[in-house]
Amino acid sequence: MEGSGGGGASSSAPVAQYLHNFSKLFQHYLDKSTPHSAYRWIGTLVLAFIYVLRIFYVQGFYIVSYGLGIYLLNLLIGFLSPLVDPELDPSNAPTLPTKGSDEFKPFIRRLPEFKFWYSFTKALCIAFVMTFFSLFDVPVFWPILLCYWVVLFVLTMRRQIAHMIKHKYIPFNLGKQKYGSKKSSAGSSGSRAD
Repeated sequence: MEGSGGGGASSSAPVAQYLHNFSKLFQHYLDKSTPHSAYRWIGTLVLAFIYVLRIFYVQGFYIVSYGLGIYLLNLLIGFLSPLVDPELDPSNAPTLPTKGSDEFKPFIRRLPEFKFWYSFTKALCIAFVMTFFSLFDVPVFWPILLCYWVVLFVLTMRRQIAHMIKHKYIPFNLGKQKYGSKKSSAGSSGSRAD
C-alpha cells in the first residue's frame, strides 16, 4: 500500500532535496565571502560593467536600467541612514556624540554593508537576465530618463547630506581615529607607572 496515491510527492522529493542542497551550498559560500568585502565589491563592479556593456550593445532596455537605478538609489539611502532616525524617535533614540567628552556610540546602519552588497548584486543579476527578454524592452527616449534619474539622485543626496550635517554623523570610517590597536595598547600598558 506504499505506492498508492503517493506518485506526485515522490517525484517532487528529489527536486526539493536538490533545491535544499543548492540553498545550503549557496549560503555556505555567502558566509565564506562575508569578510572579503573588497573582493565582493570588485566582483559586483565587474558585473555592473558587463551589464553596462550589454545595455550599450543592445541599445535598449532603458526602462529596466532606470528601475535598477531607482532601486540602487533606495539601497544607497538605506546604507547611509542610521538605524534609528533621531527625527522620527527623539525620545529614546541613542544620540550621537557631539563633544569629545561624550560617550562613543558607533554608527549603526539601517542597511548593513553585506545586505547592501547582496541586494545590489542580486538586482544587477535580475536586470541582466531581463535584458534577454524582449518583453522588457519598452521603447522610451532614454535621455529624459537619465536626466530625471540624475535630478532625483541630486535631490535625494542633498537631503541625506543635510540630515547628516544636522545630526552630526558620518556613515564612513574615513579619517576617524582608530582605538584598540594591538601595538598602541601593548606599549601604553607596559610603560605605565602607578
